[in-house]
Amino acid sequence: MKFTVDKHEKYILLKLNESKLNSLVTPQLKSELILINTEGQRNIILDLSQVKFADSSGLSSLLVGHRLCKNAEGSFILTGLNDAVSRLITISQLDNVISIVSSSEEAIDLIFMEEIEKELKREAR
Repeated sequence: MKFTVDKHEKYILLKLNESKLNSLVTPQLKSELILINTEGQRNIILDLSQVKFADSSGLSSLLVGHRLCKNAEGSFILTGLNDAVSRLITISQLDNVISIVSSSEEAIDLIFMEEIEKELKREAR
């Protein structure tokens, strides 16, 4: 699996450099998501702009990322979806579960806004 990781203090941007998100790529993606999470990172942005095709096993890896981040009180955000992948996510109703934005910049802004909200809630207690 080809991917790039861009680590920041509040989030990690993981860009999948594969054309297919299928059963050949999914085990490695799940492993990478688990590794990122166990390293203490709770906010993950997954850039799928290179992905042209996804199947059910690919969708399961997205759910793993979502669950890991949610359990760590963080955010899992998808960005860069093409039409085919976006349709599959909509058909499977994952768009109701997973945050999806159009650009990495928008995803970064969303994470910072959510982090500020969490901090304000903690201070209000």
